[in-house]
Amino acid sequence: MEINNLVLLAGGLATRLKPVTESIPKSMIDVSGKPFIQHQLELIRDRGIGKVVICAGAMGDQIEKYTRENSFGGLEILFSYDGYKLLGTGGALRKALGRLDDKFFVMYGDSYLDTDFNVINKYFLSQKKNGLMTVFRNEGRWDSSNIEFEDGIILDYDKKEKNENMKYIDYGLGILTRKVFEDFNDREVFDLEEVYKALLKKNDLAGYEVSERFYEIGSFKGLDETRKLLSNKK
Repeated sequence: MEINNLVLLAGGLATRLKPVTESIPKSMIDVSGKPFIQHQLELIRDRGIGKVVICAGAMGDQIEKYTRENSFGGLEILFSYDGYKLLGTGGALRKALGRLDDKFFVMYGDSYLDTDFNVINKYFLSQKKNGLMTVFRNEGRWDSSNIEFEDGIILDYDKKEKNENMKYIDYGLGILTRKVFEDFNDREVFDLEEVYKALLKKNDLAGYEVSERFYEIGSFKGLDETRKLLSNKK
């Protein structure tokens, strides 16, 4: 079954980008002449995704207003809001489950990932697991490596407790099923990292190595690199 829906986690406070994000959410930062969210949604659409659910938080109404006023070539765009308090990436995703199919892609709201979604989709379906994490051999180059990956298998994943065998990093694109959130029914606030760890512990997380480097706008350095990339794509 082809997976053609995606949840975009765009509810963070973007503290590393202040003062730029004092009055606009990170997704609305100008990148090469248009808000970053437009670059993201155009990429997602061009990779065969038909529906996107945006998990939004502070100032998310600005993102919703922009997507309502602009066309994205038939892409269905829905919103799910954290509400009065931040739910974390996992809690926000769980709240959005009612708008998602049984299987869905998940992507961070500050990532630009120019890779082949269809190949990743097919690999996930062949593995018969409830989760997939894409990984990239980072070697500490663009961010702190947090994954031990060998012979196509994720051996360890931790953003805080690192070891010398961690040469890879969470690329930022995953696939999950609704079933994985059954273990979190008693939790309101939690992060996606905890979901991946729970799957890994149960040997229910597939790993897929991506060769294209990731781009992001979560830091000023990352924002500059992404601006250069997208300026060259014009």
